[in-house]
Amino acid sequence: MNVGKTLFAQIMEYVPWKTFGRIIDRHGGDAGVRTLSCADLFRIMAFAQLTWRESLRDIEVCLTANQARLFHMGMKGAPARSTLADALNLRDWRIYHGLAMRLIHRARGLYAKDALNIELDATVYALDATTIDLCLSLFDWAPFRTTKAAVKMHTLLDLRGSIPAFIHVSDGKMHEVNVLDILPVEAGAFYVMDRGYLDFTRLYNMHQAGAFFVTRTKRGMDARRVYSAPTQRDTGVICDQSIAMNGFYIAKHYPELLRRIRFKDPETGKTLVFLTNNTMLPALTIAALYKNRWQVELFFKWIKQHLRIKRFLGTSENAVKTQIWCAVSTYVLIAIVKKELQLDASLYTLLQILSVSVFEKTPILWAFRPDDLGKEQPTNDKQLNLFSF
Repeated sequence: MNVGKTLFAQIMEYVPWKTFGRIIDRHGGDAGVRTLSCADLFRIMAFAQLTWRESLRDIEVCLTANQARLFHMGMKGAPARSTLADALNLRDWRIYHGLAMRLIHRARGLYAKDALNIELDATVYALDATTIDLCLSLFDWAPFRTTKAAVKMHTLLDLRGSIPAFIHVSDGKMHEVNVLDILPVEAGAFYVMDRGYLDFTRLYNMHQAGAFFVTRTKRGMDARRVYSAPTQRDTGVICDQSIAMNGFYIAKHYPELLRRIRFKDPETGKTLVFLTNNTMLPALTIAALYKNRWQVELFFKWIKQHLRIKRFLGTSENAVKTQIWCAVSTYVLIAIVKKELQLDASLYTLLQILSVSVFEKTPILWAFRPDDLGKEQPTNDKQLNLFSF
């Protein structure tokens, strides 16, 4: 007897299927497909992410064991390993990239009004990259070193809600600073980066686009002080200076003044030197902005621990990118559910609940709010009560 939808089916209702269908048609994803459509592949990959499946055999066995419940999850049936492997290799990864970007756009709108721990109205991004090590003999399309392959996830994280606004997947040899050439720059936004992104030509292009950057200086940077603003050393700000570059070529690459702030962290005692093109914000706010860059490191650590992106189900470039984008889509989808339902639980807690209850036919609010489990379920007024006294 059908007593409701499974939790998995309720989660899938938050996917914009009409938009996803247009993305599939745009890339001709289902042309000539008979057994496993692009939408079905996403459902299976999302199921694998939520239930922590580690291999194609693992997915096949788990779905086959629950064959009777697949219809209520929106799946036609359990695919064979070979069918799933072929789909990962042949379905265009750009389809799932398009879905992820659509979900990201929706999630950023939901989290846009979230408060930062800094009094700042502008959008703040943290930019960094993480490396996923691979076997060179199996993933020869992703060279990294002489004995190792790898892929890099270059991520621009919106600090309001920790939603990735931009992700670029490359081989391991692509240097982090090169992503600035393809990064969409938003005027008025702040881009917080570590010193690996210190390239004055690219930073000047960002400055001309009307954006602000906060980064750290490298040792031996040749610059001269033009002006020093007064500071209060008891706050940790040692100096706040306007500087100009000295080198002939570097002065051409960045011909305007920069702001250099030397800050001593009162907690660790470490001295940091920041470089920014923003001249209006207080020096302590600039230091606080750079401190928030650590959120992107936490994001990388979180997705590596709780999403299936360290072990891949296929060895081709298309299979790897498809799995990564499906994992990102699943992460953002759970973030959307959390915000739409106004849940106080963390994403970790939600994933833990889903990992053991995707087949349960429980209202989604009851599953994610354990405090409501003891409350009486709402009854249907048209249903007769056999045991009323």
